[in-house]
Parts: sequence; C-alpha cells; structure tokens
Amino acid sequence: MELSSLVVQLLNGLAQASSLFIFAAGLSLIFGVTRVVNFAHGSFFMFGLYIAYTLCEGIGRPLGLGWSYWPLMLITGLLVGLLGAVIEMLVLRPMYRSAEIYQLLGTFALVLIFKDAALWLWGAEDLMGPRAPGLSGWVQILGRRFPSYDLFLIFLGPLLLGLLWWMLKKTRFGVLIRAASQDREMVGALGVQQKSLFTAVFALGCALAGFAGALQIPREPANLNLDMVSIGEAFVVVVVGGLGSVPGAYVAAVLIAEVKALCIALGSVELWGLTIVFSKLTLVAEFIVMAVVLVFKPWGLMGREEAASRSPLRATPAPTGGRPLFGWAWCLVVGLLALMPSMFADSPYTTVLAIDILTAALFACSLHFLMGPSGMNSFGHAAFFGLGAYAASLLTIQAQLPMMWCFLWAPLISLVFAMVIGALSVRLSGVYLAMLTLAFSQILWSIGFQWDALTGGSNGLTGVWPSGAFMDKENYYYLCLSLVVVCVLILRRLMFSPFGYALRSARDSVLRAEAMGMNVKVLQWTAFSISGFFAGLSGAMFAFSKGSISPDVLGISKSVDALVMVLLGGLNSVSGPLIGALSLTWLEDTIMRETPYWRACLGGVILMLVLVFPNGLSGLFQRFDRPSLGKGSKASST
Repeated sequence: MELSSLVVQLLNGLAQASSLFIFAAGLSLIFGVTRVVNFAHGSFFMFGLYIAYTLCEGIGRPLGLGWSYWPLMLITGLLVGLLGAVIEMLVLRPMYRSAEIYQLLGTFALVLIFKDAALWLWGAEDLMGPRAPGLSGWVQILGRRFPSYDLFLIFLGPLLLGLLWWMLKKTRFGVLIRAASQDREMVGALGVQQKSLFTAVFALGCALAGFAGALQIPREPANLNLDMVSIGEAFVVVVVGGLGSVPGAYVAAVLIAEVKALCIALGSVELWGLTIVFSKLTLVAEFIVMAVVLVFKPWGLMGREEAASRSPLRATPAPTGGRPLFGWAWCLVVGLLALMPSMFADSPYTTVLAIDILTAALFACSLHFLMGPSGMNSFGHAAFFGLGAYAASLLTIQAQLPMMWCFLWAPLISLVFAMVIGALSVRLSGVYLAMLTLAFSQILWSIGFQWDALTGGSNGLTGVWPSGAFMDKENYYYLCLSLVVVCVLILRRLMFSPFGYALRSARDSVLRAEAMGMNVKVLQWTAFSISGFFAGLSGAMFAFSKGSISPDVLGISKSVDALVMVLLGGLNSVSGPLIGALSLTWLEDTIMRETPYWRACLGGVILMLVLVFPNGLSGLFQRFDRPSLGKGSKASST
C-alpha cells in the first residue's frame, strides 16, 4: 500500500466524518435534552437532500447557482428545522410522559409516513443535485487528486463543532441545554419552560440533520433509502461518543470514518496463509467499533451514566389472580385456530398467512419476555431469529437432518449465541444495551451477507422444505400451532414463576433486588438466553414455511418488526405480543395489497395507537387481562 493512497483514504475518512458529525450532533442534542430516541432523525436528513435538490432546481438555476447555492443550503436547514418544530409540538409532545420505548415506536411511525410522503412528492427515482459552485474541481495531494468539496467538508466539521461548543458554553440557551441534559426535572422546578426548550432543541437538531443532508447533494443522490441507512450510522456515532455529548459525537465520527477508510486502504491482506479482505468490513465496521467501545466503556467514549428520573412511570396495578373467563376465552381462540384450515378450505393463502402470523407471534413473545418482565430493550433480536433460520436451513441442506431434529438443534444454536452475547450485553442498560444488541446483530448480518460458501451470501439459501407429511401446508400449520401454543404456555409459566417475579423485582428496582440477595445480572443473562432460544425456534419455523432464507432475517428491519409487534400489542400484557403480531401481519398484508402508500397508512395506524392507546391494543382489554406485567403491580412487589 502506497503512502499517498493511505493519506488520501484517511482524508476521505475525515470528510465523511464531518458529514456524519453534523448529522449525528443534532440527534445527540435531541436525546440529551428530551430523552427521545428519535428514529425519524434519518427522515429529516433525507428531507434535507430532497428539499435542497428542489430549491436548487426550482430557484437556484433560474437565479444562478453561483451566489444562491449556499444561502439555499442554509434555507434547507431552516425549513427542515421548522418541520421538526411542528412535528415536536403535534406528535412528540403528547408522548413525553410515555416510556422511551413507546417514543421509539411513535418516531418509527413517522419514518413510515415520511417515506411515503417523499415518494408522493418526489417519486421513486434517484435525484442528483448540482455540484457546489467553486468546489467542483480537485486539488493535488501527494500526486493524487482529491475533491475540493471533500476538503471543504474536512474544515467545516471542526468549525461547526466550535460553534456548537460556543453555544453550549457561552450562551443562556446552551446553559439550559446542558442543565436539561443533566437533570431536566430540576430545570422545570427552577421555572424554565420545558415545552419551549424541548421544541427549540428538537428544531435545532432537525435543522442540523437537514443541513447535513443538503451538504450531501454534490456527493450522492437523494433517494428513499437514506432514512434507514443514515439513522443506523447516526445512532452508532451518538452511542459510541456518549449520549448527549457533542464533542463525543465528533470523536466517534472521526474514529468510525477512519476505521472504514483504513479498511478500504488495506484491501486484501495475507496473514499466516490466510487472505483477509478488510474492504468487506466496511459494511459493519461501525458496529464492530461500537461493540468494542461499549464492552470496555459502557457509557461511550465521553458519556456518563444516565440519571434516574424523579418521576418514574408506573402502569396500572393489577392483582395476581387470573380470571376463569379469560382462560376460557383463550381456549376458544385456540379452538378457532384449530378449525381455521377447514373454515377457509377454499383459500389456501389464508393458511399461509396464518403460518406467518404464528411465526411472528412466537418471535414477538420471545422479545416480550426480554422487554416485559426483564425490562431489557433490544434492537438486535433478529440475530437469534436469523441464527435459528440459518441453522435449520444448513442442517437440512448440508447435514441432511430430518426437520424435527432441526427444530431441536436450531434453537439450541441460537441459545448458545444468546448466552455469549447476553453475557456481554446485560452489563449495560437502556439505549446502550439496545444499541449493543444491534451491533452484534449487524455483525452477524454482515457474515450472512458475505460468507458465500456457507450462507449463500446475498442470494441466501433455497430448498428448505418440510419433510414427510408436513409438506402439506395444512399439516405444517397444525405443527406450527402446536409449537406456538406450547411455547407461549412455557413463557407464561416462567413469567409468573418465582423466577419471573425476581425478574420484575430487578426490573423495578435493581438496588432493592440486590439488597435482597438477588444476582441481577445472572437473572437478566438467563432471561436473555431463554429469549434467544425461542427466537431461534421461530426462525426455524420461518425457514421451513418459506422454503428459502436471505440475510434479511438478520437485518435491522426484522428486529424493528418484532419491536413494533410487542409495543403495538402492549408491553404490560401477556397477550400483547400475540395481539401485536396478528395486527401488524394482517395490516401489512391488507394495506400492501390496497395502496402503494401502505407505509404511511401503517404508520398512521401505529401513531394513532401510540397517542390514543399508549398501553397498546391489549390495553383496551386490560380489565379482562389478568395477571398484568405492569410495574407497580402487586405481583411485582411480592
């Protein structure tokens, strides 16, 4: 590797770091003050590109881009900031009293709505904006050409960092931001208008995201995939740097961008007779960095442990005794499910859809066991679902094992991985725990995506079909129904066993649980492992129902689906994940066939439920659903 090539790649990394920092700084400010995990931050970045393109084409070219280009970039940031302020007042403000995980669901609903809004306004085609006037050329560095615009970005990042530092340290607005990031309840007690402060900070964060998107116009086209791609990188930067730390975000952006640049520069390297292709690590380099940092520095490079809230949210208390009527109702539901194939004999697709719902229900129940009684959030639960799917497929294709043996070994393999990942993850809590699970999930996704010899790479694996009598969809449906019923009963029994009560005690108060002699980390690690086992079984069911799998089963979207199902149904109810899985799967199937803007429709439904029914769909039947998993219940305190 030549020195000039290395230098140019490192400079490319610095340019990318500046863009990433400007975007992530807004997310860091928003979370530091409002404590909202804003999943829609990537959508504001995407809108920045689209709005900048529209302004340049509609205003800039007729007036001349020479003098109007940069004012239009600033106007783009202001417009996106104004949009953010409106969204904060209308949508987010009513959710501030909800748990953080429900705020995440609400902002995810905004992602779906914004994506279809962009599709309706600008279409599905990529839109390439103009180059920046005066910066469209290149400069000579060590005999190699380097874009002038990238050199401009290298200096812009530290400049903006300095401006943000001055604002945070030298202005009253900055003092309020820093105070709110440390103790927002005390800021409110001192007479500061929290609503106005939250709106201003959210608008500032969105303006930075929009400006960062506008800066990308000369470098990449505006497209509908930018929201999800960019938000993953932003989350990593904010978590690695430390939640709420703007300097930490810059350090993390530089670290991650330079690691990726170094991987590109190294290319393929021969070590001890093995060929290591470092360039392939660019797909997952940021998640590797995040996993390493969080294992050794649980609160990020420049972060600190989150302060406990003075007003913890509590769910409605509920007695421990179940109602016979409720038990009979579920028996009736299972009976109707058993009769469903004969009831819809003329519609084979109904049976296929029912298998999908059962698979999703078990997947959601496994995550609910982790989030409900255990109180642990996960953004990477698809790792165990995908491991189960891949294990079942490989055991069937390569080892030629019967399907029933695959149903045994696949979840056991997921269990082993869950034990290892859980041992590293349960040391953390809150957003840091969720992001570390996401990091491990993305690392496994990159392995599945690139290991062509074993996993089939991006093409995945095919020919994974049930054997014997289960090749008939109706018989396979009854097998899946039996497995799901048994697994749900096992999980329910665990929830209301002494082990489940201990988990809820540790969830509600770690200090009290430890004072009573409980080993909280061992309890959480055990729950994490059990959750991974049942997720692996649902993955195996999915593989045999579809006949093929792809790396998507390990991706972020699959984890988000499980998260949405749990929260949509209701986190404080045993029946919540089942209702959520049924609702989401049915909504997606129905709406997708009715309109091309199905995401906006689905997002609107989710948003309405979050705002009107914050306890999920099961909250509508809460008085019939006993016992409850809510904090503050008598079951939790016994």
